[in-house]
Amino acid sequence: MKGFAERDGAAVASLDEDERLVIARIVADVGMLLGGEDFGAERHSGLPHREDLAESLRFLDDLEENLAEPDDPALLRLLPNAAPDDREVADEFRRLTQEDLRAVKLSRLRQIWDDLSDDGDDWVIPPGDVMATAAALTDVRLVIAARLGIERDEDAESLHADIQRASAALEEGSPAEVGIDPERMWLGMLYDALTWLQESLVSLTLGGQA
Repeated sequence: MKGFAERDGAAVASLDEDERLVIARIVADVGMLLGGEDFGAERHSGLPHREDLAESLRFLDDLEENLAEPDDPALLRLLPNAAPDDREVADEFRRLTQEDLRAVKLSRLRQIWDDLSDDGDDWVIPPGDVMATAAALTDVRLVIAARLGIERDEDAESLHADIQRASAALEEGSPAEVGIDPERMWLGMLYDALTWLQESLVSLTLGGQA
């Protein structure tokens, strides 16, 4: 994976086939969490697929469960309460704005899905879509953070330390000594990768170097 850089006025990142599939799958699952149609299924044949990678993604299937549960931490991060201390105000605000907010978020996620369904290694984002893409990546990261129990900077730092320790143990051939759940490690690595990818995109829009 290569972060976003400017090319011919567009933001361009390079992802291999597996990386495109992983990101497209989690994007589709977040879309399902928001109650959207399964836009992942209708274009799935356009993405590469391997049995071992599909198995590693199996644990993501529960993202679309319990969509109507109001206290689902992942869904609440996507659709937060406007007035946490006043339930009546929060409920009224949600009633008036939630559908529009869902539609905007789903549209952004679908655009990423469409982009990653194209052939080739380059993920090309026109200038006018950069901020919307960054916002959609934020939504995906919020869902992953909720599933990982990341609420504070300290939680993210602890997870990152666990991943580093696990990676070192794997390189040394002693994964049994790691003491971290493999699925948590995998999802944490995805969270780190998306964070890095988003930062490269945002720094590019701010005039920095990806």
